[in-house]
Amino acid sequence: MNFFEQTGKVAIGSRLRMLTDKVTEDGAQIYKLYNIDMQPKWFPVFYSLAQGEEKTITELARNIGHSHPSVSKIISEMLKKGYVKESKDKTDGRRNLVSLSKKGVEISKEIEDQLIDVNAAVEEISAQSQNKLWEAIGEWEFLLEQKSLLRRVMEKKKERDSLKVQIVDYKPEYQEAFRALNVEWISHYFTMEESDYKALDNPQGYILDRGGYIFVALYEGEPLGVCALIKMDDGEYDFELAKMAVSPKAQGKNVGFLLAGAVVEKAKSLGAAKIYLESNTILKPAINLYHKLGFQKVAGKPTPYTRCNIQMELVL
Repeated sequence: MNFFEQTGKVAIGSRLRMLTDKVTEDGAQIYKLYNIDMQPKWFPVFYSLAQGEEKTITELARNIGHSHPSVSKIISEMLKKGYVKESKDKTDGRRNLVSLSKKGVEISKEIEDQLIDVNAAVEEISAQSQNKLWEAIGEWEFLLEQKSLLRRVMEKKKERDSLKVQIVDYKPEYQEAFRALNVEWISHYFTMEESDYKALDNPQGYILDRGGYIFVALYEGEPLGVCALIKMDDGEYDFELAKMAVSPKAQGKNVGFLLAGAVVEKAKSLGAAKIYLESNTILKPAINLYHKLGFQKVAGKPTPYTRCNIQMELVL
């Protein structure tokens, strides 16, 4: 076990597999001890059928948490042993029902003593251990149902990658990146419009000189995201969050959230009461991001963009 002491919890899959192999190997020997001709992997299907009701393979798979192909293979193997039988559903001829055969029913009676002894042995192990494995497995299964290990690792990766992201103020040297990043995403989903060119070709005059701000996200020194806070003078909104663009290379690194957060914090520091933005509902990640920041849908404001089909505001 020294290997697992060195690797720690990152090798949990390998360690669980070793434990599973050890228990399964003993399980095969236990069946022989009781003169039961059965493979350990059959047991969940066999036990489910032993409760007395005919079931389809789909129902069996759902009951025991296995895949349909896995259960189908087990049924085929048990059919060869004569432990189960198949029949057509009388109410729906397209469905095959599976049940224990006469031989299978006999086995279900013979296995009762084995189950009593196995249960007692597992209880003994539990009594001798400080940690209750059975309860822990149930807890892990529940928690992984709520959020998979893959999802959790993705979130940790995003957190770690976000530490490499630096949000800086716009400088003239970032004009090319500001334009290129916006043109890239707009052209991918929509068509560049006149208002786009005004802001992207002259960010100094169109945004900065009018009291606005532009932020740039640097990932390991490379500008991979931009976002603007444009001054508004319409009497209702102080600023517009606009021209947010993140390179596909920066996906999964929390760049959009960090950029938008910097924009909102800047607006707050300037005493703004409300921020406005325009977007399109096909940009689901962006819309989800705005909701996460607290933006709510509004309607009725004139827009210069034909691609805009949703307007949102954030009350600060």
